[in-house]
Amino acid sequence: MSVDVNAPAFRRQRWAARTSLGAAALAVLLPLAYGGLGGVLLLAAGLAGAAVTAAAVWWTLTRRGPERWLAAGLAVVVPALVLVLFVVTLGWVLVLSPVLWSVAVWSGRYALRSTGTRPKRMKEHRARSVRRPFLIMNPRSGGGKVERFGLREKAERLGARVVLLDPEKNQDVTALAQAAVADGADLLGVAGGDGTQALVAAVAAEHDLPFLVVSAGTRNHFALDLGLDRTDPAACLDALTDGVELRVDLGFVADHPFVNNASFGAYAAVVQSPAYRDDKIGTTLELLPDLLTRQRGPRLTARIDAVTIDGPQAVLVSNNAYRTGDPVGLGRRERLDSGLLGILGVRVDSAAEAAALLLDPDPEGLTVLSAREVVVSADQPEIEVGVDGEALVLPAPVHCRIAPGALRVHVPRKRPGVPTAQPRLNWRRLRKLAAPAGRG
Repeated sequence: MSVDVNAPAFRRQRWAARTSLGAAALAVLLPLAYGGLGGVLLLAAGLAGAAVTAAAVWWTLTRRGPERWLAAGLAVVVPALVLVLFVVTLGWVLVLSPVLWSVAVWSGRYALRSTGTRPKRMKEHRARSVRRPFLIMNPRSGGGKVERFGLREKAERLGARVVLLDPEKNQDVTALAQAAVADGADLLGVAGGDGTQALVAAVAAEHDLPFLVVSAGTRNHFALDLGLDRTDPAACLDALTDGVELRVDLGFVADHPFVNNASFGAYAAVVQSPAYRDDKIGTTLELLPDLLTRQRGPRLTARIDAVTIDGPQAVLVSNNAYRTGDPVGLGRRERLDSGLLGILGVRVDSAAEAAALLLDPDPEGLTVLSAREVVVSADQPEIEVGVDGEALVLPAPVHCRIAPGALRVHVPRKRPGVPTAQPRLNWRRLRKLAAPAGRG
């Protein structure tokens, strides 16, 4: 496929690439030139400070008593001292250099947007009309969003049958959904947290019924990645009358469904504690030293196709991969229909390895993969698992899999949508784009 190098769009792309490369070079060289030898030493001091800070954070998480507080103090003081050193040495250059770097990033991304590297969006299908929608609503989710936004009243005006969960009872939402299907429901929906969403979604997928997500939970990660409006849960109900259908994947850990992720290791062990709900920070700080240093909990092994992660402190298996290269969209999923699990494994055994996670562009202790299946085993008969925020204990080994396109989700036609991920800066590609005609 030929490219018209004289086309206005290509010229803009080329000059954006040149601007990005030039601004990036100035952002790096200006402090070095202004500071001379001091600028070089300052750069070394900045890298050393980052390494010491990462190590101090590791010591804070793995120590108790006075050692923890000393490490925490170091994690605060070192960055502050480095910042003061930069301000005193560079002065006005410290302001100009980040501005130049911002220009480099913006221009580089502008140049790369038209290179065909942007991910495909989820395909929308025509949503068939429904006659007997059934919705489960948790009145306690999100601090009472069901009542605050009048969700029950609006859903019933649109013809839905609504069941409010009783906060005083431990109700089986799977049984409620199955009973609704037996009674003729042709759509299932949930206004509640991601854990409840997953249970009802599995019933909808089993019977090939459309599923409706109402963003009435606290964090609403699944709703966010579907492009729904988290600030107005009532707008999600517009899908009942003016919606489109998305075919999305559903994850399973053993036989338990998840719409977001299943976590193994340190976090999964922390959420098992009865004290976690009332004191998240205190419980986490109390348990992490033993978990991160492997004095407590099983030794995990994760097998992903031909890759084995031996002894990670944490493994996160997600329903489709999370963004990792875009700081603004970190933790978001670009799409939910790739047919692949996202796998993130972390193994850190020392302060030096903690520093490498921050400074090394490809740290040995971090594994990022995608696959259809993951098997997590342990040296103990049971493994603690956090499934969409819910604490479970499952027999080892635990098989995780994804069911591609298993879920028919109805979403409003008019919704905020999923922001497009910015292209990752690829300096080699930018150099090719910036090259004179005939050389690129």
